[in-house]
Amino acid sequence: MSAASKAVAVLSCVLFAVLAVAAEWEGYERLTRTQLLAAIADTAQGARPELKAKNFSDADLSGVDFRGADLSASVMNGAKLGGARLDRCNLTVSFLERANLAGASLRDAVMFSVQLAGTDLTGADLTGARLIGDLRKTTLSKARLQRMNAAPDMKNQSMGLMRANIVNAIAIEADFSDSDFSRTDFSFSDLSRSKMLHTKLVRADFSGAVLAGANLSNADLRDATLIDTDFSGANLTNADFTGATFRGARGLDTAITNGARGLPNSDR
Repeated sequence: MSAASKAVAVLSCVLFAVLAVAAEWEGYERLTRTQLLAAIADTAQGARPELKAKNFSDADLSGVDFRGADLSASVMNGAKLGGARLDRCNLTVSFLERANLAGASLRDAVMFSVQLAGTDLTGADLTGARLIGDLRKTTLSKARLQRMNAAPDMKNQSMGLMRANIVNAIAIEADFSDSDFSRTDFSFSDLSRSKMLHTKLVRADFSGAVLAGANLSNADLRDATLIDTDFSGANLTNADFTGATFRGARGLDTAITNGARGLPNSDR
């Protein structure tokens, strides 16, 4: 192939990629920060801002007050949302991959089938949120995830199990207390020093996960998968592991196990 032919081929590939991305979000109105703030300001007092199916990819939306907005099917991939207020927002089927949500507030938000892969949620507040979605490789360190419902709706699984996927995440010192994360996939995540007090984790998968120094007091881990899980120094007081699968689990000899049920006798 000649140099000219190679150049044409490369340019064709690049053009195809650009057109593919453009087509992917075709029909999504793109709003700048200025247009967004104007749209929110124009919303009648007490009404819910309508921002459904808008494209905010890579936009700087830091500190924006979205509270109560309908952002369903919106695209915020790569957006800067640090410190943004997203309380009570509808984020159903929204895309926030690689977005920066550090310190953002998402209290009581509806996040069903949300795409959050690679997102930074450091110190974010998701208290009371409804969550089902893809959180692979997210950063959740010091995030507040209390009183959340992240369990799948087992009556509505016609297309296969839809659950919270928190694989390969970093959630050091995150607080999952008093929430329902049943059937969540936490495999290979770093949950060191996290809090899971009274958390429902039935059939959750912690394969390869690190729970060193975590507090799982009174947590419900019945039928959980605990293969190669690190429990070094964890607090397992009154936790229920009935029916759980233990294989290659480490650190149980250093964990606090007072009142825990279902632990393998050899590791007590």
